[in-house]
Amino acid sequence: MSSGHDHEPGFYEIRVRGHLESRWAAWFDGMTLTRGSDGTTDIRGPVVDQAALHGLLHTVRDTGLPLVSVSRVERPRAEPPPSDPRSARGEVR
Repeated sequence: MSSGHDHEPGFYEIRVRGHLESRWAAWFDGMTLTRGSDGTTDIRGPVVDQAALHGLLHTVRDTGLPLVSVSRVERPRAEPPPSDPRSARGEVR
């Protein structure tokens, strides 16, 4: 049964145990990697749909670091929605 929300774009935070080296940033295109003082790394950014989220989770698996959490979070105010074509042209503020 679908609630109709399964395919909406969102902003996600994926937390892994351990610190990802900066070389991993290319694997998480469009995402921000932030190392925490608690020994975790937060991977944050826009995810256009559930298929893209599953792809990110496969990439996390490939790092070999344990997954701590996956959360849909509020989008930062300066971040336009990933599906808005105007954002690519700089028309959305």
